[in-house]
Amino acid sequence: MSRHTCSVHLSSWRRSCSKTQRITATPVRRCRSVNCHTGPHVVLQLNQQQGDHNNQVKKRHRKERRSSCQPVLDRFDQQYSQELGGLWESARAVLLDPPSWQYGVMLNRFSTVTGITQILQSQGFSTLLPHAGVSTLLCDGPSTYQAGEDSLLPTDYISKCPPNDSRLQPDSASHALDQDLQSEPSLSLPRPTLQCYIHPYPLRFPSQAYRPGQMKQYYLLNAASLLPVLALQVRDGEKVLDLCSAPGGKALAIMQCATPALLCCNEPDPHRRDWLAKTLKSFLPQSLISRVVVSAQDGRSFGQSEAGIYDKVLVDAPCSNDRSWLYSGSSQQGEQRLKERGRLPALQAQLLRSALSAVRPGGVVVYSTCTLSSSENYAVVETVLNDCPEAEPEDLWEEVAIPLSKYFTFSPAHLAHGQTPHKPSLQPQSGTSSSYHHRLGILVVPQPGKTWGPMFLSRIRRRE
Repeated sequence: MSRHTCSVHLSSWRRSCSKTQRITATPVRRCRSVNCHTGPHVVLQLNQQQGDHNNQVKKRHRKERRSSCQPVLDRFDQQYSQELGGLWESARAVLLDPPSWQYGVMLNRFSTVTGITQILQSQGFSTLLPHAGVSTLLCDGPSTYQAGEDSLLPTDYISKCPPNDSRLQPDSASHALDQDLQSEPSLSLPRPTLQCYIHPYPLRFPSQAYRPGQMKQYYLLNAASLLPVLALQVRDGEKVLDLCSAPGGKALAIMQCATPALLCCNEPDPHRRDWLAKTLKSFLPQSLISRVVVSAQDGRSFGQSEAGIYDKVLVDAPCSNDRSWLYSGSSQQGEQRLKERGRLPALQAQLLRSALSAVRPGGVVVYSTCTLSSSENYAVVETVLNDCPEAEPEDLWEEVAIPLSKYFTFSPAHLAHGQTPHKPSLQPQSGTSSSYHHRLGILVVPQPGKTWGPMFLSRIRRRE
């Protein structure tokens, strides 16, 4: 499972960077090793990996049954019992039991995955998407599949461009990409489709090791983290900004959904940016090299340098990651994180405002976090909407929450101060106030048997 963008410390966002990375290509001789494609040998190898994995389950579970950080748990109990009501007790039980956490397997459409699919199905995994009522979230780009094409990458796939290379500076990246695409031949790529396999029990599929020059076939993740990407509704040929991109799971999901003209993955922290570059290197084919840029800007100022450039912007904001913060290494670390928590909403609001400046009129911004905290979710969206009259929230309850309620538990509409919490309903609540709060966003709450989340998402459209 990937670490979430939320683990970024506040200090990372105080760095103002000018260096930009860009994917570059070099000729490579196609390997004929059995590991290049998914064939019988690879299936056997994965079965062996699964056997080794099963032999280590008890050891890993013992490790995961580490003690929670008491100051963080106390704060969660105080806050979430009020905000979530009866849902908090069961969510608390899930968060305190890491071996119960479920993991999704997102397939890579740029790699041959037939053998992987067979293994997943034989072990009881089933597809999360497409699903009745959710298919409209997926893109139907006019691409064709060619088995085995672009299955390898050069070792030096991503190179760091010098800071004085004006072609790749953030304020000119889009223009440079436009020029590249005008002369680029039409691509022949697998049909855009987001395939994620999930299991009803916390069965973990083995991870694939990084091998230079070879693409991975799948990515392990919390399946709830795909919801912001689905809500973004990326189409072929659009310009997309992933404002807080590292470690890159959502950027990969975007590329599974569509083939954008430009995907700008922004990450100011140098260590996380290297992680992001390595992730992209492991999953994307050479034919998409000209369409992906890794930027190093401070996300809060991105909207000023590239105002109105993008069709879609994803803000997977730094937040108080409930899953990881609950297991802070010490009480002292937990206390420090709780002090930083109070400053996060201001940072999140700045990032969201920047995103609304970067998106074109009529374009869409999706804001997401992996915390249950109302102050970092609904309150941030409401604050920015009050400051930005051109921004209009869009209700995701009927579009996302109801069709996917079989797999995820969504909380009811955000409760105003003084209201009594209650169990969620699969139908939208009546009343102007409830309807308004549904438009502010939806929240996935981990529950027994549906341990996905936390994940908050809100979609905002910039008026034309």
